[in-house]
Amino acid sequence: MKEQIQKLRDITGAGVMECKKALDEAGGDFDKAVAVIHERGLVKAETKKERATGSGILESYIHNERVGVLLELRCETDFVARNSLFKELAHNLCMHIAAMNPENIDVLLKQAYVKDESMTVEELIKQTIAKSGENIKVERFCRYEV
Repeated sequence: MKEQIQKLRDITGAGVMECKKALDEAGGDFDKAVAVIHERGLVKAETKKERATGSGILESYIHNERVGVLLELRCETDFVARNSLFKELAHNLCMHIAAMNPENIDVLLKQAYVKDESMTVEELIKQTIAKSGENIKVERFCRYEV
């Protein structure tokens, strides 16, 4: 049971007790437990979407010296803004924007995520919201191409 809880934590980023509850609810079925945690995470993300995002970072990415992206990604606190999970999300979003050239934020959020087409960019952000416990929002971005 301990190994399953740890494996579930590693995959989902959820807390120990949440992993234990999900495994109990799923009757020990690991895949079901993963689905339970993801479902709960999306619900948590929805409850946080109205919270103010007073902190954040600017992330830049340049691909082959021909395409450049500047992204303003917002969160609630400096603590999360400095977190590696948040920084990784910002970097991945920049790479996605460079590759997919979305017209605006609404289009970006609805696009299939370039690294995993089974989810949208919005779902990727919601997963990070669930893991970090804070609202995260794409404030703005610009993309340049030579």
